[in-house]
Amino acid sequence: MYEMARRDFLAALAGLAAAGPACRAVPRTTRNTASSKKVPMLHSTDLFRPPVDPDDHWDLACVYSLAYLGHVDLKGILIDFPPGQRDPDALAVSQMNYITALAAPLAVGPAAKMKSRRDGPPGAGSDRNAVRLVLDVLRTTGSPVVINVTGCARTIAVAGKLEPRLFKEKCAAIYLNAGTGSPDKALASRLEYNVTLDPVAYAAIFDLPCPICWMPCFERMDRAKVVREFGTFYRFRQGEILPHLSDRMQNYFAYALGGIEQSSWLRRLLGPKDRALLDEQGGRFRNMWCTAGFLHAAGKTVTASGKIVALDEGAEDPVFTFDPVRVSCDDAGVTRWTMDNSADDRYIFHVRDIDNYQSAMTAATRSLLTSLP
Repeated sequence: MYEMARRDFLAALAGLAAAGPACRAVPRTTRNTASSKKVPMLHSTDLFRPPVDPDDHWDLACVYSLAYLGHVDLKGILIDFPPGQRDPDALAVSQMNYITALAAPLAVGPAAKMKSRRDGPPGAGSDRNAVRLVLDVLRTTGSPVVINVTGCARTIAVAGKLEPRLFKEKCAAIYLNAGTGSPDKALASRLEYNVTLDPVAYAAIFDLPCPICWMPCFERMDRAKVVREFGTFYRFRQGEILPHLSDRMQNYFAYALGGIEQSSWLRRLLGPKDRALLDEQGGRFRNMWCTAGFLHAAGKTVTASGKIVALDEGAEDPVFTFDPVRVSCDDAGVTRWTMDNSADDRYIFHVRDIDNYQSAMTAATRSLLTSLP
């Protein structure tokens, strides 16, 4: 276990007498939780129709759950520029806004890759919509904003390159869901999918003058998709969660998982359930990566039994922590890192309970999603 740096403790939990071991290093993302304020959040995602991987639709629902419960102030959804014949899934965002009675805006990220960390940001005009939204939210929001990166890092890297001082002053933390967490150089050189989308943009995130909560998707890239110490991966059979959800949420997932391309998103949401499709999808496994970061950004952690608790409650058995590290990343997207208790703005995701992490995160996800009407 790693000791919490004193200044992190004071910044995150000012006014509280003590903090438990729920997170060895607590970035300033939880600063607002001490006064029960909502955490401002931007969600950047590769949410497409048809999906590349429907984990993004599950992630979107989890983020909206936190907003619906009052833990998060959802400032916007940023969708990556889509590959091939896919489109940004604006329909899924419309469905979640309807279900939750929220009105999170949507913007699409730049199409062109960054050529190097030293080049000017690519794109102009409408290609900058998502970048402008990021900068506008940072400028106009009263308290620091959390940013989730769950796909390509390009939108946030471009915004950070344009306004680094704004990121220093107004970005509470970036939760970077990408990469491999092995400290072994050879294993780290095998790039994870999100990194391959724009390696330079991924590398540029580590240059930004704000806290980075790095969430490697896997500890290493191999055929064994299993829980490991420095990777966020877990999975569940969709039937463990889908039958427990409201009819509208079941319809939301049927619309996404069934690959339905029609634009009748509201009628599908409010119509009868497609029981055959839901039963068929219930037997399939869903790979997941990002859930822990959403919870942590909102000042939460997860116990071995799957209970979601506040970080400041001092859970005795958290299944994950974020630990301080020194980390570097080259232009090819290859990381090098070491644990360092003196680091105060770079953290790595760390599975603390390998045996219970998967079941705990499944239970936590079910708990989140069953809160939606």
